[in-house]
Amino acid sequence: MTNKFEIVKPKKVPFFYGYVVLFFGTIGIWASIPGQTVGVSVFTDYVKDALGLTRNEFSNAYMIGTFLSSFIVAKAGFWFDKFGARYVAFFATIVLGFSLLLCSISVEISEFVKSFLNNTSWLIPFCVITILFFFIRLSGQGILTMASRNMVMMWFDKHRGKVNSLSSIAISLGFSSSPIFISKLIDNNGWELSWQLMAISLFIFSLFILIFYKNKPEDYNLNPDGEEVKSVKENKPTVTTNFTLKEAKKTRAFWVYGLILSFNSFFITGFTFHVISIFKSFSYTKTQAISIFLPISIIAVSVATLCNVLSDYIQHKIYLYIMLFCGCIASLGLLFLNYEIGVYLLIIGLGVLGGLFSVVNAVTWPKYYGRKYLGSITGKIMSFLVLASAIAPTLFSYSFTYFGSYSYVSILLLTFVVGLIIASLKVENPQNNAVK
Repeated sequence: MTNKFEIVKPKKVPFFYGYVVLFFGTIGIWASIPGQTVGVSVFTDYVKDALGLTRNEFSNAYMIGTFLSSFIVAKAGFWFDKFGARYVAFFATIVLGFSLLLCSISVEISEFVKSFLNNTSWLIPFCVITILFFFIRLSGQGILTMASRNMVMMWFDKHRGKVNSLSSIAISLGFSSSPIFISKLIDNNGWELSWQLMAISLFIFSLFILIFYKNKPEDYNLNPDGEEVKSVKENKPTVTTNFTLKEAKKTRAFWVYGLILSFNSFFITGFTFHVISIFKSFSYTKTQAISIFLPISIIAVSVATLCNVLSDYIQHKIYLYIMLFCGCIASLGLLFLNYEIGVYLLIIGLGVLGGLFSVVNAVTWPKYYGRKYLGSITGKIMSFLVLASAIAPTLFSYSFTYFGSYSYVSILLLTFVVGLIIASLKVENPQNNAVK
């Protein structure tokens, strides 16, 4: 899917163009922050008050918008396979930018609709922000993240793990520091102008996407990792079988890996959303609750760096078993959070889970199912993750509201991960059984 009018031609760059892809693909994932929970949460108090919504109403709007977006994200994977990373990421960035602009005037939109309908019901701002959440979650958390990550993975094979380690470190640092910068931006400019400034930045970055995003090395007579294609006979792909989404869904690995990644998405989203309340219910202070994220982040970055590099050399299934084991540890930590040992179990479990998430979610799919249909496969997996992140805050909340404790959701989590452990016993790399 090359274009003769391209400004930058990969073969004319004095070094392997994959590293340019790595740089801009990582920035592309940073650009998705306004559509991620970490980017939206900073605006919560300002926007809900301006719209006249309660915290529960605002949270439910976020849940519904995220839930609905999960059904479209899977389709975006097919768009990636058909049109490539450049155009999918470009349009996702444009949609995210316009959505932020509309978010910045959501109060005015709500007031206009109220006036037009001659109705002052809270349902009007609720519906407005729900629709806007749908678009920013779809374009930011879903499509832009998926397209940028997949593009990087398309350009590397033997060194995929090492490259992903560099990207993971940068992404972790960017995501962990973004609330500080966004909060400062809001303090200096107000929440409306802050969203508008972020939208303008996205429009500018969309031009860089058109210039520097390249779909795959084969389009430019290059091989992954930088080897030139000398002849058709010499162009021997590392992966001999490319699975379609339909074929991938018939394998046990697709579901087990997809569900453990969804487990992580569910746990970290629900836990983060209610962290202060969770710790308060066990007689901890707000400061103690917030302080847990620093050691979790340190462990996650360390694990991601080490395991990304090692993924080029060791059996990938080992990471699956470690994630399952740490899922049990994290669930037990939440269950016994009233004891000091529970805090340590939670830190270790979530830290290792978070670190391995970035490895497994990036490396597994091209390694197990090939690169030809990578978009449709990862798009489906992304829909699992988005759906899990949508329902998590509500289930955590119901556990506390109806049963008086968050311990009950930990029992649910523990039961789920034990079931995955049993299912994982016969997981194999589909390439091992593929027809050569």
